[in-house]
Amino acid sequence: MEKKKKTEIQTSCDTCAYLIYDEEYEEYVCDVSMDEDEIARLYGDSHYSCPYYKNGDEYRVVRHQM
Repeated sequence: MEKKKKTEIQTSCDTCAYLIYDEEYEEYVCDVSMDEDEIARLYGDSHYSCPYYKNGDEYRVVRHQM
């Protein structure tokens, strides 16, 4: 019997709506308040996808309609 691999959608912080530019640090940071365990799991587990991910692509609907 073959085991089926569970396919998860991998999310990218680059397209997340919660990614904002922080002028103090002069870089983009996540605006979601996560606890230490969530951050460790997000960066440590390659199969874990962010539960707070929200697509920030404003033109996605327009491209879909074309």
